[in-house]
Parts: sequence; structure tokens; C-alpha cells
Amino acid sequence: MKLIKTSEAAGHVLCHDITRIVKDVEKGAAFRKGHIVTEEDIPVLLSIGKEHLYVWEKEAGMLHENEAAEILCKLCINEHMERSEVREGKIEIIAACDGLFQVDSKRLMAVNSVDEVMIAARHGNTAVKKGDKLAGTRVIPLVIAQSQMADAENAAGAEPLLSLVPFKPLKAGIITTGSEVFKGRIKDTFTPVIIEKLKAYGIEVSEHCIVDDDKEAIVKAIAGMRPKVDLICCTGGMSVDPDDQTPGAIKASGAAMVTYGAPVLPGAMFALGYFDDDKPIMGLPGCVMYAKATIFDLVLPRIAAGVKLNKMDFVAYGEGGLCLNCPVCTYPNCGFGK
Repeated sequence: MKLIKTSEAAGHVLCHDITRIVKDVEKGAAFRKGHIVTEEDIPVLLSIGKEHLYVWEKEAGMLHENEAAEILCKLCINEHMERSEVREGKIEIIAACDGLFQVDSKRLMAVNSVDEVMIAARHGNTAVKKGDKLAGTRVIPLVIAQSQMADAENAAGAEPLLSLVPFKPLKAGIITTGSEVFKGRIKDTFTPVIIEKLKAYGIEVSEHCIVDDDKEAIVKAIAGMRPKVDLICCTGGMSVDPDDQTPGAIKASGAAMVTYGAPVLPGAMFALGYFDDDKPIMGLPGCVMYAKATIFDLVLPRIAAGVKLNKMDFVAYGEGGLCLNCPVCTYPNCGFGK
């Protein structure tokens, strides 16, 4: 690559895209990398402020920004993602389906620690829709040493830095607990909320029952529902009040408990366990019924994708686990859980 006067550029090959910006009208490449400059191009280039141009002069051991962006893209992408064409040294990675987006944060940090290299990704462990932007890759200079790109590849390792796990077509069962609902004193307003939240991930509620605040009755309901569904949600009865029997019933059902309690507000009394066939069972505290965003909304994308959670996943929710109760909820486009 060498720098020449634009007035002398006819016949030379551009080594980078030339961007033209017209406020409120356009922002795009007026000339693409690889374009051979003509005499007619020179007045146009001068009109957008290009007195000098970089033209391509291949140098051993160096890569053009577009070549480097291709390498970074390959470090990221998996089979459920698509990519844009390289433009102005950048490639965008896009979701090819609805699913759970995940980032290997440690390895991504290692790659971004290499000088003049960058991969920008959205937060991991979040739900995305087909067509959503997931990440962008580029290097900072117009040309970069091959050795730096080799360092980035070594930092990334063999597996993609990003993954997109499609949501699974699951069937759910809901067990509503509480003497006030069981005995008809109040209407069940919890179940419709859960049905709508599950529906957003393509999860069908195929089983539902209402039981009293009785541990044995809840255990029996779980046992009867378990063969018919892929996951179970138990609503209500999750606090430490003497009448609240749901956490004990979940433990007694044979599920291995991952957590009873989470460093998230709202949702501290949430419970999660797994049966020996990896079917999840959740105990949902009352806040899920009335709060726009809770621990349930943070966990649900992973459940919908069939990704098993562990205790440390919940520990990590502590940073970002405080909902600010904004007057207008913008979840998931907020900092909650991220």
C-alpha cells in the first residue's frame, strides 16, 4: 500500500472502500476496494475531500483489512448464523434462526487483547430473533501483519467464539399451588402470564393442574405430569412462610436441585432442579405474575434452547441482577441480567 495524490491516481487500484456521507441522505461506499480509478473518478473523489488515496501495493507478511475481517469472521460463526459481505473492512454476523445466543467471554477477551483487532458482540445468554445482528468484525488499520492475525487465531482456539442454539419445540406443564386458588377464593391470574411467556419461545402448555398447599399433593402432581411434558413450572408457594410447600415438594419429587434462591431482584425465591432425564422443573415466585422482567425471563431462553444451567450460572446473575423498575419496561433491551 502506498499514498499518492488523487490527481495522479488514474489507473491505480484502491486498497480500501471510499465512504461518502451526506447528512440525512446517505452513508455508503462511493468506491469499493479493488476499484481502478479513472480520470472521471478524480473530480468525485476530490468533492468528498479525498486529496490523497491509498493504492494497493502488496507487501509480504501483511494483510488487507478485508482479508483480516474474513479471518475474524471464521473465528466467530457457527452453523446457525449468516454473514454479510465484507464492506469497508467490516463483516456483520446475523442470526439465521430464533434461538439462544451465547458468547465465550473469556476467549473473546483474549482475541480482543491482540493489538489492532476487534470483535464486537451483543450480550450472551440472550434470546435473539432471525435476522438480528449478533456481532461485527474488523481490524483497526487498513493493513495488518499476518503475525497479529495468527495471534488472534491462537487466542480463539478451535471452537467458534459465538454460538446460536435454536429454540426447541417443547411442551410444558404448569402446577398452580395455593389454597386460595385451589378452594376458589380467588381467580388464578398466574397461569395466563406463564402461558404467554412460554408462548414467546414456542413452548406449548399442554398440562395444567391446581393443587392445595400440601407437600404430598404437589409431589403427586409433579409425578403425574412429568412423563407428559418436557418441563414443569410450579407457580406460587415459594417463600419461607409455613404454608408455602412448593420448594420442599420440588426437592422431594426426585429432582436434583441446582438452586433455591438467586441473586436477582425481582425473583430471589426462584428454584430450579433437573430430573435424571435432564427435564427441568422450576419454582416461580409470585413476582413473575406482576413484574415485567424477573429471574424467569433471564433463565427462560436457556431452558427453551435445552441448555442446562448450573449453580455458577446463577451466581453470575448477581452483576446486572437488579431490575430498576423503569416506568416503561424495555426488557430485553436493557441492562437487567446483562
